[in-house]
Amino acid sequence: MPHKSAQKSLHGKIALVAGATRGAGRGIAVALGEAGATVFCTGRSSRKRRRAPGRPETIEETAELVTAAGGRGIAVRVDHTDPSQVKKLVALIKRRHHRLDILVNDVWGGDALTEFGKPFWNANLDKGLRMLRQAIHSHIITSHFAVPLMFDHAKSKGRRHGKSRPIIFEITDGDAFYYRGNLFYDLVKISVIRLAFAMARELRKRNIVSVALTPGFLRSEAVLDHFGVTEANWKDAGKRKDANVNSSDQNDAPQDFLASESPRYIGRAVVALSADPRAMKKTGRVFSSWALAREYGFTDLDGSQPHWGNYARRKYGGYKICDDKFYSYWVPGLVELIFPDWF
Repeated sequence: MPHKSAQKSLHGKIALVAGATRGAGRGIAVALGEAGATVFCTGRSSRKRRRAPGRPETIEETAELVTAAGGRGIAVRVDHTDPSQVKKLVALIKRRHHRLDILVNDVWGGDALTEFGKPFWNANLDKGLRMLRQAIHSHIITSHFAVPLMFDHAKSKGRRHGKSRPIIFEITDGDAFYYRGNLFYDLVKISVIRLAFAMARELRKRNIVSVALTPGFLRSEAVLDHFGVTEANWKDAGKRKDANVNSSDQNDAPQDFLASESPRYIGRAVVALSADPRAMKKTGRVFSSWALAREYGFTDLDGSQPHWGNYARRKYGGYKICDDKFYSYWVPGLVELIFPDWF
């Protein structure tokens, strides 16, 4: 699905992007706007109350970008670790639209909490536990309240062949089961993949899709600042000396940065899956922006199709992704064999 044909493909759809302030969440929200969706943009950083020290982005700004892109952006300040706030948000969506078509769980906020390369017995325990609450508990809380808004609409969609289904996205890091360099970070990114799978198993008879999705080397606002460039001149970072050298605690080699992607790329992956009437075939699995770009034909902002997976293998060596053989160990499970009628 080339990007131009994706325009307005989601007209009339109601989306919630939890964690839309910046990074992948903002890119996803704006891409949904490009496709004509109404997007509730939530997060904790608003113009009245900023929560991320040193970061200027706000949910209001994201909502304005959604509207400018062709959709309708609605900013709502929500702490997704607080069930009462999420319940209130979902009640607002129900009151205004009576349904939800797309849920994106992108709440993160763990960059400042992650201590890459530090063993768990030396890591800051408080930071690690906070990360689990911010980036796993928040996703569960949001799905708990938001997914029931999809039920009635999923039934009607199921009766009309060729129509897209309600869909849930869990945004992660990586499409494989490898260790990710910090115990808490690893638990978060693997747990949300497993969360997408577990929800898919419980929703499989309700006609609702649940997938996990990863970007590649994400050219977020914070990463652009780290390299001292902007989206307009980001390739200048590759001209520096020691272009292939990473810092001791993070993957920031300028040469690797040249294989990066804008947040809009994963956003267009969300749009492609949300508009696909056959997306149910993918439920319960994790996908990458670069693989979906090849499948659906969308591009990044500059018309390119960056492929972080191929680049990383060429430079650092092969690694195995979650494939059909991998998933064959997940289904069917013993509990499902014993209690096939639970869900």
